[in-house]
Amino acid sequence: MPDRTRPIRKEICLNEQELSLIRHKMNQLGTCNFGAYARKMLIDGYIIKVDYTEQKKLAAAVSHAASNINQICRRINSTGRCYEGDVAELKARQAEIWELLKARQKDEL
Repeated sequence: MPDRTRPIRKEICLNEQELSLIRHKMNQLGTCNFGAYARKMLIDGYIIKVDYTEQKKLAAAVSHAASNINQICRRINSTGRCYEGDVAELKARQAEIWELLKARQKDEL
């Protein structure tokens, strides 16, 4: 069609759930023109980028502590003894987790 005001065509693929959600949002706005709705959302819609760096650090710290606990439990089960170094390591891991939690709490305030 040579008289189109928008000659560039873009296509997207949706599943049934996505299409239903889009139709619901279009109904809320009172529009049935998908092209106009899509252009408006693509141009003026909000982009929210979440930084998960702190959550990843916390997850890694918890994972290391859990791994240490598992190793210490295996050692205790095989030798019947608990070593001071093991307890100190667990305390250090716990302190690391608490520091990350405290820093996160300060950031939220």
